[in-house]
Amino acid sequence: MPLQITGTLGDPDLIGLPWDVPLAQWPERHLVDLPRGISRHVVRFARLSGKVYAIKEISERYARREYQLLWDLARLDAPSVQPVAYVTGRDEGLDAALITRHLQFSLPYRAVMSGTLRPDTLTRLLDALALLLVRLHLNGFYWGDCSLSNTLFRRDAGAFAAYLVDAETGELHPMISEGQRRGDIDIAHVNIFGEMLDLEAGGLLHPTIDPMDTAEDIVARYHRLWDEITQDEIIEEVDWHVVEQRLRRLNLLGFDVAEMMVRRKVGTGRLIVRPKVVDAGHHQRRLLRLTGLDVEENQARRLLNDLDGFRVAQGLRHEDEAIVAHRWLAEVFQPTVAAIPAVLRGKLEPAQLFHEILDHRWYLSEAAGADVGLAAAVRSYVGTVLVHKPDEKALLPDEPVE
Repeated sequence: MPLQITGTLGDPDLIGLPWDVPLAQWPERHLVDLPRGISRHVVRFARLSGKVYAIKEISERYARREYQLLWDLARLDAPSVQPVAYVTGRDEGLDAALITRHLQFSLPYRAVMSGTLRPDTLTRLLDALALLLVRLHLNGFYWGDCSLSNTLFRRDAGAFAAYLVDAETGELHPMISEGQRRGDIDIAHVNIFGEMLDLEAGGLLHPTIDPMDTAEDIVARYHRLWDEITQDEIIEEVDWHVVEQRLRRLNLLGFDVAEMMVRRKVGTGRLIVRPKVVDAGHHQRRLLRLTGLDVEENQARRLLNDLDGFRVAQGLRHEDEAIVAHRWLAEVFQPTVAAIPAVLRGKLEPAQLFHEILDHRWYLSEAAGADVGLAAAVRSYVGTVLVHKPDEKALLPDEPVE
């Protein structure tokens, strides 16, 4: 069977990679060293034309299946890595290969830890994973192997955003069954317990973190979020303010409500509120519509708060929202990011940089007893914080190493 590459090849140089050689033996000139999570398969990263691709050796059946599943998830706008192609017909004895785009600024959970994993960092990782699992289930996706190892994390303001990186065991249905949903939760419980034990054995777990408590915590977080999004709410008294509060809670979680059914229970003053949630990304979509900035959900919420503050400070309460957003982008966001020295901009995404500068400005202003201003905050942040941060973007050489 001749070599065959099936997919959306944006880079013809992918064809020229040494597909007749086992991935573990590829020459260094084709590879770039990036943090990798734990995987049952051989995974390597290749740099071509300034782009980085993740390549995984896997059987032909699963390569084709996972490629299609990742495309289906992309169509549903679910947080997952982007499929590029799958390769079959390699030399005899070699598995097929799945090619995906490397998710820029993303890290496996072990790389998120700088030293010992602290309880607050773990809490944010678990929140992100619970939200990812809920979003997948709302889309009818059964993961079958939910774990920290099969997830990539990107910084999202003070939290993390989680992305599915391995769909090998997944199944997509019009609607997930209760049995599948609970099965996924049970698998997550077992996997995360094992991962915590592994971290504990390696001395990477804070002494206050208990592996079993952590595994049970992810289950509890998932159930709280799922119930908030899907359960009916019974209001004893006819109070529309309570209905509005429910909408606001869902928006704060990042979910839009497509429609809401409010049904009066016969013979009582009760209202039964049943929201129809469409998807996460409420703040992302609003910021993208207003400014063109495509960022994570918590980053979008933080940037929108600053935009709203700009509207008030500039006396623009009655101005059209799109006009205010354009001014904020041109007068605040873009100059702030441009003030970061070019050599340091690869350390964090622009939206994350802006968020951290706003935090730094708040701390400086608290210490000074007055607002120090954005320009002073940028200078201080660059000189005292940013220079010491590790690069979270893959900083690659301009030319491949020969």
